[in-house]
This record gives sequence, structure tokens and C-alpha cells, in this order.
Amino acid sequence: MNGPYEIIDRRFCDLILANVALRRISTGHLWTEGPVWFAAHQCLLFSDIPNQKIYRWMCDGSVNVFRDSSNFANGNTQDRQGRLITCQHGTRSVTRTEHNGKIITLADQFDGKPLNAPNDVVVKSDGSIWFTDPTYGILSDYEGHKSTPEQSHRNVFRLDPETGELWQATTEFTQPNGLAFSQDEKLLYVAESGSSHDDSVPSVIRVYDVDANNMLENGRVFTTIDKGIPDGFRVDCHGNVWSSAADGVHCFDAGGELLGKILVPETVSNLSFGGPRGNELLITATTSVYAIHVNSAAATP
Repeated sequence: MNGPYEIIDRRFCDLILANVALRRISTGHLWTEGPVWFAAHQCLLFSDIPNQKIYRWMCDGSVNVFRDSSNFANGNTQDRQGRLITCQHGTRSVTRTEHNGKIITLADQFDGKPLNAPNDVVVKSDGSIWFTDPTYGILSDYEGHKSTPEQSHRNVFRLDPETGELWQATTEFTQPNGLAFSQDEKLLYVAESGSSHDDSVPSVIRVYDVDANNMLENGRVFTTIDKGIPDGFRVDCHGNVWSSAADGVHCFDAGGELLGKILVPETVSNLSFGGPRGNELLITATTSVYAIHVNSAAATP
């Protein structure tokens, strides 16, 4: 098969397309992250963390600044009402942008102490907001403001946006990063990226069972990334996990077996399904954003 692919398992051929190319749709950035597709507006929002901007890519190919002075925004998603949810390193907070443009802080502390630096975020169909809180955004002044962590753990949090109540979902990570639910929301996948600063930490994606009370159980390793670290990732409608890696996007089946790779010329940080028909992978990778059509689509709870 032609194209920027490394095929490990023939099943990967059913998920990719032979006659498409990897396209660079935006470049000139410092470190791109947080891609989220807004179907209602036919646009992709993504962060450039060090430049403190959120950009908007439109289907006509144009790119413009959606938000300047973004407080080192990193991960983005949308809630069940179509509002933008953002992790901000600069304010060490999770925010929501209302439809009228007003920005509301949803969480910036736990147990009376500042959060570390919220990184990636996902919203469950019941409206609960789940986010990771590693220390990347306070390790230096490049992606935030250098600070001493005050939290005793690098948590995965669950937030009730109505009451503001915050729960520690798990404290088992050195540096939790990307996260995503399975289509039936009975599983939560979380990336362990602690090997970025500690070679003894395995570069793995862990998976948890989610019980009826939104508690996590039976944490175990789902898969290991063989190039670089797992950062952001997405689950597709077939139960496959598409993860960022140093050499591109790695696709794993529901059992954690590597099916193949989409090779990208820059280190990939995150990705999102989107495009007019929902069948494009929109990939943030170091200084650029890339797009490629695939034969799959996002999991939709």
C-alpha cells in the first residue's frame, strides 16, 4: 500500500486509505497541542502552548487566531452543550468558554492548594469532566510559569461542572497525560508520559474499568509505545486506539496489539478525528498540524 504507512498487521489496511496523502495544514508554530474538532462550525481548534495562542483551522484551508493570550492553553475538548473546555498551564486551571465568549474557571485547586498544570481533558456523556494534572506546565517558563508543585500527586481528576466538586480518580501516575473513554464509556485510557524526564518510567497507556459511580477499578497496562512517549490519543468507533508517538500515529486494536503506524515527519503530540465527514485524522506535531483521511471515525458515546 502506498502512503506514509508502516503496516504491522493486515487489519490496519482496512482502517487506512491507499490513495490519500498526509497534508501539512498549518506550520510555523512552537509546540502544537489540544486539537478539537467543532462540527457545528466546521473548524479545528488547536493550541500553540509557548506562543500562548489557540488557532482555528477552517475547511477552506485558512488559519486564524481564535484566542490570543491563552494562558499557555494546552488540551481542549467540548462539553455536551458544545462549549470549549480548556486546560491552561498559566493559570493552572480548567476553564469553559461560554457561547457568548465569557471564560469561566471550573477548577484551579484541590484540597485548598493550586493544581499542578492541567494538561488534557475529556467530557463523559453524563457531563463530568475528566482531566490530567502533571507538572509539565510548571517545570519551566516555556510552557507556563515555573513553580513548585503543591499537590502530593500527579492526579487524574473527575470534576462535576455543576457543583465544582473535584475527585481524585487515580493517583497512580508519574506524569498522566492524554486520556479517552471507550465508546461505551466502560473503559478509561490514560497515557503515562513520565519517561520524558525519567527513563525508568515505562511509556505505556493504562486502562481502567469505570463503574456505575464513575470510580476507576482494575488499572492495568493497555499497551506500550515503542517510539517516544504516549501523549494525546483518541478511540475510534471500532474500539481501536490511535496514539501519538515520536514517529507518528500508532494504531492499536482493542486488545492493545499494534496494527500499524501513520508516519509523520515531526514528533506527534495529539490528534483528533474531524473534517466535514468525520473521517480525517487531524494531528498536532511539534511545529505543524497535519491531516490525513482514514477509513474510520471517532467513538461517539
